[in-house]
Amino acid sequence: MSIYSCLFLAPLNSTFELANVEVGQHWYWQVGRFQVHAQVLITSWVVTTILLGLAVWGTRNLKPVPQGGQGLIEYVLEFIRDLTRTQIGEEEYRPWVPFIGTLFLFIFVSNWSGALVPWKVIELPNGELAAPTNDINTTVALALLTSVAYFYAGLHKRGLSYFGKYVQPTPVLLPINILEDFTKPLSLSFRLFGNILADELVVAVLVSLVPLVVPIPMMFLGLFTSGIQALIFATLAAAYIGESMEEHH
Repeated sequence: MSIYSCLFLAPLNSTFELANVEVGQHWYWQVGRFQVHAQVLITSWVVTTILLGLAVWGTRNLKPVPQGGQGLIEYVLEFIRDLTRTQIGEEEYRPWVPFIGTLFLFIFVSNWSGALVPWKVIELPNGELAAPTNDINTTVALALLTSVAYFYAGLHKRGLSYFGKYVQPTPVLLPINILEDFTKPLSLSFRLFGNILADELVVAVLVSLVPLVVPIPMMFLGLFTSGIQALIFATLAAAYIGESMEEHH
C-alpha cells in the first residue's frame, strides 16, 4: 500500500471508529442487516402519538370561534407561522410552515417528555428509556434534515446560481464558506443533545443526593430550557432556509 493510500484511508478509519462510539447502554433491535436503538424508537413513537392525538383532539369539532383544543391548536399554529415568516420572509414562508412546525413540536414534546414522564420506571432488557432528543442519533438526524431542507430551498429558488455564494464576497473565502455548511448541522445537533443530556444528568444527580425539595425547582427550570432549545432549533432552521434563498450580489 502506498503512502498516499495510507494518508487517504487514515481519516476514513478514524471516522468509522468515531461512529462506533456509544454513550451508555442501548437496547438494540435487528432490522434486516441493521441494528437500531429500540428505546429511541419507542419514545419517538410515543411523542408522535401524543402529537397526533393533540391534533385530532383540537380539530375534531371545528367552530368559527375557537374554543378549547381548537383555540390551543390555532394559537400554536399562529406562533409557528410568525416564527417562520420572521426568519424566511413574507413571500416565501408559507411552504415551510409544516416543516418548521414539525421540527419545533417534535423537539418541544420530546424535551418535555424527558422532564415529565418517568421513563426510568419502565424496565428494559438493556439500557433505559429517555427523551428522543437525549440520543445523539436523533439530534443529528434532525440537523441533517435541516441541511437537506436549506440546500433544497436554495437550489429550488436560485438554481445553480446558488453555489455562487461560496465565492462571495471573494473567492478566497471558498474554503471557509464550504466549512460553514458542515458546521451548521454539527452545531445544531450537539447544542440540542448537549443541553438535554446535561439537564437530565443534573436532575438525576440532585434527586440522588437531595431527593425532596431541591430537584423540584431544577425540574421547572428544565421545562423552561427544554422549550427554549426547541425554539432555538426551529428558529435557526428557518433562518438557514431563509438565508439560502436570499439573492447575493
